[in-house]
Amino acid sequence: MTRRVTVSARIDAELRRKLRELGIKPSEVIRKVLEREVEERLKLQLFEKVERASKIIMKVGKDAWIRATRESGEER
Repeated sequence: MTRRVTVSARIDAELRRKLRELGIKPSEVIRKVLEREVEERLKLQLFEKVERASKIIMKVGKDAWIRATRESGEER
C-alpha cells in the first residue's frame, strides 16, 4: 500500500466558500496539479539530459559513434 502524507495550503475564505459552493474538493485538485507538475519537470529533466548527450555525440562524430556502437554490440 502506498504511504501518504498530508500537504496543506492556505487560501482565503472567499475561495474556500466558492470551492464549497461548487462542490470542489481541494485535495483532489491539489493532488492532480502536483502530479502534473512532477511529470512536466521530469520531462524537462529528461529533455535537458538528451540535449547534453546529443552535444557530446556531435563532438565525437558520426563515424566514431557508429564504430563504437558496433564494437559494443560485438562484445556481447
